[in-house]
Amino acid sequence: MRIGIDVGGTNTDAVLMQGLSILAEVKTATTPDITGGITTALQTLLARVRTDPAQITAVMIGTTHFTDAIIRRRGLMPTAALRLGRPTKFLPPMVDWPSDLRQAIRGRAYQAQGGYEFDGRLIAPLDAAEIRDIAGRIRDEGIRSVAISSVFSPVNATMEQEAAAIIQEVIPEAAITLSHEIGRIGLLERENAAIMNACLRDLARQIIAAFRQAMAEVRIQAPLYLTQNNGTLMGADFGERYPVLTFASGPANSMRGAAFLTGARDAIVVDIGGTATDLGLLVRGFPREAPLAVEIGGVRTHLRMPDVLSLGLGGGSLVSLEPLRIGPQNVGRELATRSLVFGGTDLTATDVAVAAGLADIGQPSAVAGLSKQSVERVLHEIQRLIAQAVERMKTSAAPVPVILVGGGSILVRDRLSGATEVIRPEYFAVANAVGAAIARIGGEVDRVFSLAHTSGEAALQQAREEAIAKAVAAGADPRTIQVVDVEEIPLAYLPGSATRIRVKVTGDMDQTHATSSSR
Repeated sequence: MRIGIDVGGTNTDAVLMQGLSILAEVKTATTPDITGGITTALQTLLARVRTDPAQITAVMIGTTHFTDAIIRRRGLMPTAALRLGRPTKFLPPMVDWPSDLRQAIRGRAYQAQGGYEFDGRLIAPLDAAEIRDIAGRIRDEGIRSVAISSVFSPVNATMEQEAAAIIQEVIPEAAITLSHEIGRIGLLERENAAIMNACLRDLARQIIAAFRQAMAEVRIQAPLYLTQNNGTLMGADFGERYPVLTFASGPANSMRGAAFLTGARDAIVVDIGGTATDLGLLVRGFPREAPLAVEIGGVRTHLRMPDVLSLGLGGGSLVSLEPLRIGPQNVGRELATRSLVFGGTDLTATDVAVAAGLADIGQPSAVAGLSKQSVERVLHEIQRLIAQAVERMKTSAAPVPVILVGGGSILVRDRLSGATEVIRPEYFAVANAVGAAIARIGGEVDRVFSLAHTSGEAALQQAREEAIAKAVAAGADPRTIQVVDVEEIPLAYLPGSATRIRVKVTGDMDQTHATSSSR
């Protein structure tokens, strides 16, 4: 048996699964501390089916903690960015960052000679003495987290690795992030992702330790996994090193859960939670990835993010009747105290759902004074906003299937403009937790190869092997790994028959590795 958990801004959802069967589900309020909501969810699940904690083989958690830390500028550690690329001239590291975020991490930027051309030729050799001098300055600044990026390091990572070894000698306790392990082609976006990962390393250790503590409190000794933003898993130890890979894992979980619950492989998923509505497109059962750079906290990155359209609409959205307005202001975690049906004074979308008979929670008498006309106006506006968003997500004018998930999806009727059908599966309210529970371990490579001196098949095989190695490092059983997506894009604007190759693989959890790492 395994447990899937998704920690959202308003609610923490959890499911207990055995094979493909869902044995129990729970939705509880997300707590301000790290462990409270998760501990409650675990305790409730185990109590509902009277399960011995020793029977749990894995716990998978999707969390917004790291995204929230960047957005709120909290819990971030001082970080230095080292770029290897001189004598080529570039915009300096963090040049496009919001000033308050750069101040929050005490961002220090350094540039040194080095880097490669797109085909692996040297721009300039690494100067070990220069790197050692920079490392000394970083140490004297009291900074213990360093992000290293090199021009075209996804083609050749050697220089980043050599610089990391030198810095580790000078600052033995340093937490070092290498950009080629996280980002894709595109120096500034890849560098930005590496810097954000570096500033989250301390928080990652704290959060994952808290997750383990929550499991220990209910005597679960199973291995812990975190969900990634491409709909796959990584081991907790791997997650401590790469917390940035959890960004937008919530929408990815919801889409994967929706695919599992309905059997659909191509559809638009509408996930309406307590705080927001996220829309994404399923392609062959996986979230379609954003084709362009994605902004997180005002910073451009090339992370493997799902292509998501977000609306400030959820069960906790504040509602104004005159004039009619729904959100984007939201009561968030305070829904259970501020909404009318829970004794509060604020009219929320949840109150409207109760007044319409769509939900039976709290005290319905508290919204008995809402007129049917007002309730209908609010529901009609919600329907219009969702239908409009579906049209924006579609890749053609043709109607498409729409899957409704999330607790707030009760606000949407079973017919929607632009949809061939509207599907609201069983367990729709906890689809995000289901997505976490069914996820597999993933690995992905995105590189540019020069085919002037090697064949396309040899380059593709190398990319496959690198993707498999990443999946194994994240905790996958190598015997179960499958290639799920391959993309080859000739780059006509580069010489030497340059081709961009992307390979994505997934595999089952390596139980041998997982068991040893959980002890």
